[in-house]
Amino acid sequence: MATAEMAVEQGLGPVAGCVQRQQASTVCLIVLGMAGSGKTTFVQRLTSHLHSKGTPPYLINLDPAVHEIPFPANIDIRDTVNYKEVMKQYGLGPNGGIVTALNLFATRFDQVMKFIEKRQQDCRFVLIDTPGQIEVFTWSASGTIITEALASTFSTVVVYVMDTSRSTNPVTFMSNMLYACSILYKTRLPFIVIMNKIDIVDHSFAVEWMKDFETFQDALNQETTFASNLTRSMSLVLDEFYSQLRVNCLQIQVVGVSAVDGTGMDGFLQQVADAAAEYETEYRPHYERLRQDLAEAEVKKKEEQLEQLRRDMGDVAVDSSHVHANVNDQHDVEAGPSALILTRGILEEDEEVDSDTDDLDHQKAEEQSEEPAFQRYLEQRKRKSSTTTNK
Repeated sequence: MATAEMAVEQGLGPVAGCVQRQQASTVCLIVLGMAGSGKTTFVQRLTSHLHSKGTPPYLINLDPAVHEIPFPANIDIRDTVNYKEVMKQYGLGPNGGIVTALNLFATRFDQVMKFIEKRQQDCRFVLIDTPGQIEVFTWSASGTIITEALASTFSTVVVYVMDTSRSTNPVTFMSNMLYACSILYKTRLPFIVIMNKIDIVDHSFAVEWMKDFETFQDALNQETTFASNLTRSMSLVLDEFYSQLRVNCLQIQVVGVSAVDGTGMDGFLQQVADAAAEYETEYRPHYERLRQDLAEAEVKKKEEQLEQLRRDMGDVAVDSSHVHANVNDQHDVEAGPSALILTRGILEEDEEVDSDTDDLDHQKAEEQSEEPAFQRYLEQRKRKSSTTTNK
């Protein structure tokens, strides 16, 4: 694979910029979107575009119900979990089967992380295609596990794909943007909105609606349905949301692309470079602090467990100086459970090295240490054996 310097010489443009900014670190792109928005086709087109630039991506398919995928996946959930078998064994419907299959796959996602780490020197981009049922990934425990696992190690960007041709309706547009806002706040990661299918309808109207509240209100005034009244009130919330993004230094980048003819792919990669740089400055410190807090919490938990163990064993000094000071005088060792540990293997003065009763004592000790239920089992076996012999 070409290095950053070779990429500049080959004129890779945004790809080279992303590699230079991240100093060859891996960028994970989690592709989300409503069913029919063109997520899988977009992943296919982006994969082809990156191959043409000499930077082949690492591809992961997380949709267990897809019949076939138009790109060569390095990791495919269908190779790990049988979607139809999950439905049959658990008695689930299609959506429940997808959720369960994704949950089962998430329990082994640590192995996926190891595969990505091994290939990060060869693949600068990791593309993750998610199920068409967007709520399966965004609001499930497995989706959270996968997202946080990636974000805690690699530069991670959420890519939300919208169907531009359907979003010409202001009510549909508002629904898409509200969903995008909820995902942004849930993931707390750099966010890029892909206005797909601009080969059918140009996305300039959507950009104008996001920038100018009055323009969006004018479009809503042409709608007279109940849904439009609800959307009109929700648009005030969304306008406040846009302003809060600017105040909190959060951004929703909007890019128009066509997954069919490849229009806008270079612009998208430029936005990825900016989002990856934003992750390094705004988000990675947060995950580093989170990781440090988890490590400190783990150490504190172990210390508490050790302290609890010491209390359970009794107030006995077990430091090495105490042991050496009293090892020659067993009567000075403090009473308690630890005294048995300290004196184990040390012979008393009146104890002989060899004893004819060692085997008997050992057998008696073992019998006394058995569980009562097991003792009863042994007694029953002895009685049964004696009865058989008498017969």
